[in-house]
Amino acid sequence: MNNIRNFCIIAHIDHGKSTLADRLLEVTQTVSAKDMEDQVLDDMELEKERGITIKSHAIQMDYELDGKKYVLNLIDTPGHVDFSYEVSRSIAACEGALLIVDASQGIQAQTISNLYMAIDNDLEIIPVINKCDLDSAKPEEVEDQIVDLLGCDRDEIIRASGKTGMGVPEILKAIVERIPAPKGDPDAPLQALIFDSVFNPFRGIIAYFKIENGKIHTGELVKFVSNGKEYNADEIGILRLNMEPRKELSAGNVGYIISGIKTSKEVKVGDTITSVQNPCDKAIEGFEEVKPMVFAGVYPIDAEDYENLRASLEKLQLNDASLTFQPESSVALGFGFRCGFLGLLHMEIIQERLGREFDMDVITTVPNVSYKVYDKKGNVTEVHNPSGLPDPNLIDHIEEPYIRATIITQADYIGPIMTLCLSKRGELVKQEYISGNRMELTFDMPLGEIVIDFYDKLKSISKGYASFDYHVSDFRESKLVKLDILLNGESVDALSTLTHADNAVKFGRRMCEKLKELIPRQQFDIAIQAAIGAKIIARETVRQVRKDVTAKCYGGDITRKRKLLEKQKAGKKRMKQIGTVEVPQKAFLAVLKLD
Repeated sequence: MNNIRNFCIIAHIDHGKSTLADRLLEVTQTVSAKDMEDQVLDDMELEKERGITIKSHAIQMDYELDGKKYVLNLIDTPGHVDFSYEVSRSIAACEGALLIVDASQGIQAQTISNLYMAIDNDLEIIPVINKCDLDSAKPEEVEDQIVDLLGCDRDEIIRASGKTGMGVPEILKAIVERIPAPKGDPDAPLQALIFDSVFNPFRGIIAYFKIENGKIHTGELVKFVSNGKEYNADEIGILRLNMEPRKELSAGNVGYIISGIKTSKEVKVGDTITSVQNPCDKAIEGFEEVKPMVFAGVYPIDAEDYENLRASLEKLQLNDASLTFQPESSVALGFGFRCGFLGLLHMEIIQERLGREFDMDVITTVPNVSYKVYDKKGNVTEVHNPSGLPDPNLIDHIEEPYIRATIITQADYIGPIMTLCLSKRGELVKQEYISGNRMELTFDMPLGEIVIDFYDKLKSISKGYASFDYHVSDFRESKLVKLDILLNGESVDALSTLTHADNAVKFGRRMCEKLKELIPRQQFDIAIQAAIGAKIIARETVRQVRKDVTAKCYGGDITRKRKLLEKQKAGKKRMKQIGTVEVPQKAFLAVLKLD
């Protein structure tokens, strides 16, 4: 065990985690030159296309220092705030972390939040300044920021470049010298923490674990503590570029187990594996249940695909434990699921993965957050969907979730960022200079206001410099109203939203204008209305497509023309009674980008 080191890589988006991981694998010759490619650990097409890491990936490397052989288990983690749950799981399986900071951008908001998570878990932090080969690099300035943040010595900070490979040998040496070996007793009863799982159509569910205590052998009968079910360990092994089977793994190691489990509900991330013959007395702690922040309805385009969608979501949930879903139905869209996501990027990625990995075409409704509704008797219900709101006469008040947002930016962009946050009903808590020209702003804001387009706007007004991180702080009473969209007098429940009373009229008007552009013209007029309760606050009309029925009638008495027009009018009226309005998928998405 003294020769094992488990560590993860944490950083903000685009600070070069995956590229640096590639260099570590190259130097330790874990990946041969012919298999080497960019972002070698990112195995989803989507990750390579977008250049982001969505899943944390584990891989084992062999390394020799001063004639001694070491085993290094690396877990590469995502940097985006929507995937911070993945980071928390990786941190739980490690003893140390490489904190990577971009030499040209300095410390960003996500770097700080991931760092605090690592410090809470008592991880040994190795600070690394990446991209030191760039012309725009400011290593001295960034070193000052790291010293301020961590309180470490300057000589502890390693300068590196994932592109050229500079500093990589020093990083490997520091991992061995500074990160402690895993603690644990190989002779104690087996106790292993599941930190990830994937679904394989041929082998069933593969669970990734870290052994805290004891040993596990191939063929051994093991038990999952949370549900008490027993399985044979058909195959265990370590994670290289591919899975490599082993006969036995002992405490401190990271590996995988295949036991022919077919149903996804039986494997829970954060669960403990133990032996049936010699079980451990308690499960491993340190995993909180994830709380989704953004809710949206996901519906199959074809109603017959409902069961397939359920199966696809269950398989995705294995791979991404932060996704939650429950069945719901909508008048406009039929049967589907109300899904909970950690943020908008997370929602977009899940939608994309449903299409790519499971060939599911889905419609996603307008995202919203969960509210606490208090009735006049003092009972509380949690509402994830505007259509689940009780009658307005019964509601005493509604509370919405507030977040504590941290924005780190250059001082030049303070004005526009303040304006943006205040327009989203934000309250400034504090602002302070971190170093030089960089400021940290802390706001309390309603989560519902940042769900839709806040992040995109923040990036564009700060030219990509501002970084944003948040956590939910509490629920506060708000003056919220339910805004309904009516098409020809029929409410479209999938487009209804809860919004603040002050914004409702403006929002309703913009929505009607946007829908007028998107809904195709029919043979009859379509009235698009926005309503609060029985009060209509905005209206637009999609004009009918008219055929010129009087073209063949030239000259003669006016009554001949009128007869033809009356006949057409009667046909339109009949059509309007039986005709339905198709709302295209673009219309649901357009609400997200109203500005």
